[in-house]
Amino acid sequence: MKKFYRIIENQILKSIHTNKVLLLYGSRRVGKTFLLQSILQKYSGEYQFMNGEDMDVQALFQKRTIANYRALTGNARLLVLDEAQVIPDIGSALKLMIDSQPELTILATGSSSLDLVNKSGEPLTGRNLNFLLFPLAHSELEETILQSRQNLDERLIYGSYPEVFQIKDYPKKADYLRQLVQSYLLKDILAYSGIRHADKIFALLKMVAFQSGSEVSLTELSNQLGISKLTVESYLDLLTKVFVLYKLPAFSGNLRNEITKGSKWFFYDTGIRNAVISNFNPPALRNDMGSLWETYILSERIKRSQYLNNHTQFYFWRTYQQQEIDLIEEVNGQISAFEIKYSTPSRLKIPATFRNSYPEAKLHLITRETYLDYINISDPFSPQESQI
Repeated sequence: MKKFYRIIENQILKSIHTNKVLLLYGSRRVGKTFLLQSILQKYSGEYQFMNGEDMDVQALFQKRTIANYRALTGNARLLVLDEAQVIPDIGSALKLMIDSQPELTILATGSSSLDLVNKSGEPLTGRNLNFLLFPLAHSELEETILQSRQNLDERLIYGSYPEVFQIKDYPKKADYLRQLVQSYLLKDILAYSGIRHADKIFALLKMVAFQSGSEVSLTELSNQLGISKLTVESYLDLLTKVFVLYKLPAFSGNLRNEITKGSKWFFYDTGIRNAVISNFNPPALRNDMGSLWETYILSERIKRSQYLNNHTQFYFWRTYQQQEIDLIEEVNGQISAFEIKYSTPSRLKIPATFRNSYPEAKLHLITRETYLDYINISDPFSPQESQI
């Protein structure tokens, strides 16, 4: 069994007893329920655990009174509500509970950001702390440097969803990921948005997968799918809210020749991307390792930034003359430029236009030889060992 720990576990534990709503987001099957169980094993006080998908639980929340909610929580100082977004008008219910019970902390999970805060029209501003759980980060796996390098190809092909590591047989890993896409990830979009054209959503995902690392034209996607540009934008927005895709915008310091409105779209997980295009071939048999490598590194950098809470802004950079840099990161006004190459070049090639325009920028080359230096997380919280 592969051992791992979740970096945000202790961050959540430290946030209990703050009279806040702790919102734990993440795609389906990413390990939210498992993380809740681990947290509750370490929590010493009295708690109440409920599953929002239980019809009886949903009924309990419908009577919107302080007395009802006090009876619901009893003496518990911690209410844990799994899959909270399924409960109608959950935002206003959480607001009333946390405002009326100063001794209470609520830990609520959701597989999308569609409902928990915004749908009810009752914002939790000032009352909530948000935590985002990704597929396993490299630093959450208890591996030696040698093991990490040995297992790299497997992560590139099958991704980092926790249950993937339980499966030893490669064809079964692929089957699990296909089922995950069809039965779980798309389920959120179809359930929460009223969309009935799952075929269009899946076709859009496939087109984005084949264009990973390249700028995506919404007009081109619209024409190929036979739907409006506004509908394409709406679908992409939904796919970000269920944590399947994210957008990488263009970086600009207002130079006349910089692309300012372009965007690229990436999958959070390489295994999900490969499932969408039905390609689980090993690296030696693929012609897309450049984009797959870029997808993996970007995802790990985003996980690293999120878990360290360093508020990094992520971009790509390109000029109208087709000069390009794979990744630009901006933190507190400091710019860093990253070239991400699966096949190691002889030297780092940064366009002269960028060097001249941003002389203070730090320059980096991420390859298979150097990647560990760029994705390791120096976790300020003590690891709590878990096992799947």
